[in-house]
Amino acid sequence: MRRTIYIGGAAATFVCLSLILSVVDFGAVISGEDPDPVATILSDAFGPVGSKIVIVVVLISFVSCALSLQAAASRLIYSYARDGMIVGSRLWSKFDHHRAVPPYALLFAAVVPGILIVGSAVSTDALTKLISFGAIGIYIAFQMVVFAALRARVKGWIPNGKYQLGKWAMPVNIGALVYGVAAIINISWPRTPDAAWYDNYIVALLCAAVIGSGVLYMVLARSHNNGTAPFGDAIRKRPSPTNSTATEPQPEPAGATDVH
Repeated sequence: MRRTIYIGGAAATFVCLSLILSVVDFGAVISGEDPDPVATILSDAFGPVGSKIVIVVVLISFVSCALSLQAAASRLIYSYARDGMIVGSRLWSKFDHHRAVPPYALLFAAVVPGILIVGSAVSTDALTKLISFGAIGIYIAFQMVVFAALRARVKGWIPNGKYQLGKWAMPVNIGALVYGVAAIINISWPRTPDAAWYDNYIVALLCAAVIGSGVLYMVLARSHNNGTAPFGDAIRKRPSPTNSTATEPQPEPAGATDVH
């Protein structure tokens, strides 16, 4: 994991700095006279044909990313459907053993983004809003895990994995949460005061709609109770002065008999 972060971070930093240092006229970029500085840089460096070849290479990497995201989304849909935790579980949980994929979940993960892209043609700057919404969704998902880890640490949880930060674990956890929340606010902050209020707050409104519908479904359907995996077993009580090995008794998780 660390090697992946080092290599990926170094490569991304190198590309970013290279593009920035290649900009000839920053004033044109800032004023909007050059709306696509990356295309300008590639055209100046490689010519009209070479720049298109570079774009094709970049496009291949984007297709690879899209396929990996589609696969991840289909697996998430399938896993929830397998445990009967979402609407349409019977369909989404079907599995093709010959191809080793959940076909309907995979199709759903491809069709819905396609509909959104086609529908974006009727809205101004729709793709920008969709990208912003997708980015803020990733940040929210990450911060849910970061917040849960911070809550567990405060309650005495000590991770047992090989990769540990020791005394830096709590500061890094807090810093990650602060950064993530700040990024969420930054992405959802309205930047088009001349637009209609619903267009100006579209990212925040979409987030509220998705989270609100999810909470409503959870409260009404209570399908999360269908899960049989152990839960709540990561919290351990801090050692007391009189009993350094004291642990907090854990309730038997739902479906523990089936799991064991």
